[in-house]
Amino acid sequence: MSTSARSVLILGKANDAHVESAVEFCRRNFVTVSAYPGSWGDPLPDGAAAWTGDLIISYLARWIVPAALLNRARIAINFHPGPPEYPGYGCNNFAIYEGATEYGVTCHHMAPRVDTGAIIEVTRFPVLASDSAGDLLARAYDFQIVLFYRMVGRIIRGEDLPVSRDAWARKPFTRKQFSELGRMTSDMTDQEIARRRRALDVGTLKIPG
Repeated sequence: MSTSARSVLILGKANDAHVESAVEFCRRNFVTVSAYPGSWGDPLPDGAAAWTGDLIISYLARWIVPAALLNRARIAINFHPGPPEYPGYGCNNFAIYEGATEYGVTCHHMAPRVDTGAIIEVTRFPVLASDSAGDLLARAYDFQIVLFYRMVGRIIRGEDLPVSRDAWARKPFTRKQFSELGRMTSDMTDQEIARRRRALDVGTLKIPG
């Protein structure tokens, strides 16, 4: 199936340099681009909710895209700043907490439920002993923009998207689970508290990816 597209809807994170680069890349290469950056808690903009066209790109978007909108696009893809082992909210934090030695970024087809659609491609890289959750997310953002250029470049050229052998390894992490990760009590060991503190050390990146 050809993945060529002319009209694009791109949903992203407000005030993010990588999102701005992704939008500019789309504007240079597609006929019509509707871009909507947002923050957690914002309602889906009316223009996005009413959009109809060829391609939806979710790039660090702060919304769950409704099925009705997904169904109006020929292709809908998401770029997730985590590998299939870490879907959902706060994925980099949980990777640090669990002591992952490898991390990555994922491009996948979108489904109404977050981080469950068929995987297109995964790029992986090692987690370093010195990494905080913020370090890991910052590096993931860099790998993710490269993955974006590669996958969207295929769409621009009218090429089929890859089909990955990877599959989601678990249910997406939730905000409730992330909140629980931040709970520290007097009955926890020093080792457990240290693990949680490292997992929550996001430096200048205040919002989980």
